[in-house]
Amino acid sequence: MDAVPEAHVGWTFLTNHARVLAAIADDPTVRIRDIAARCRLTERAVQRIISDLEQDGYLSHTREGRANSYHIAAGKVLRHPAEAGLTVSSLLSLLVQDEAERAPHDTHAQR
Repeated sequence: MDAVPEAHVGWTFLTNHARVLAAIADDPTVRIRDIAARCRLTERAVQRIISDLEQDGYLSHTREGRANSYHIAAGKVLRHPAEAGLTVSSLLSLLVQDEAERAPHDTHAQR
């Protein structure tokens, strides 16, 4: 059974879909359990988000033994008209770089 992460009150700048995609970009072999912990989501929510991303062609996976290896369609254009022309790679370049820079300073990071 999925543990319910601590609730967040208020709005945020990033969607859960962007958070999950950034976690996968950081480690293409990451487990759903670890994505859930990092993004403070349930495993079931992460599974739904991965399914959404795969259905719309932003993500695919291959099975390697008991694990998945994910592939991000970096050249795919973002969905919202306000981001017309921006690619997944342009979004991830900001998010993954930020994660790498703040990870050593985040004492609550789970690995």
